[in-house]
Amino acid sequence: MLTRPTVLLRLEAAILFAATIIAYIHWGHGWVLFAVLFLTPDLFMLGYLANPQLGSALYNLGHFVALPLLLLAYGYQLHSAITIAVALIWASHIEFDRMVGYGLKYPTFFKDTHLSRA
Repeated sequence: MLTRPTVLLRLEAAILFAATIIAYIHWGHGWVLFAVLFLTPDLFMLGYLANPQLGSALYNLGHFVALPLLLLAYGYQLHSAITIAVALIWASHIEFDRMVGYGLKYPTFFKDTHLSRA
C-alpha cells in the first residue's frame, strides 16, 4: 500500500472527510444545511459546457482544499458559526470526492485527473 500513491491519497481523503464531519458535528450545525450545500462545489463543473480548459480551471478552483481551509480560519477568527459551517461542508465535499476517486482535473477532458490519468 505504501508504494501506491493513489491508495494513500484516497485513504488520506477518507480520514480528512471523517475529520470534517466530526468537526461539523462538534460545531452543532444542522444536517439540512449540510444536505443543501454538500453538492454546491460541483456547480464549478459547469465550465465544461464552454470547453475543457475553462471547465478544468473552474472545477479545480472549487475543489482546491486551501480555499475552504482559509474560509474556516476566517470564520474561526470572526466567531462566525455559518462561515465555519460552510467551510466544513465545502472541505468535506472535496475530501469525499477525492476519497471516491475524483481528483483535480487536467485541461484535456473531465475524467483526466490527478488521481486517474485517462
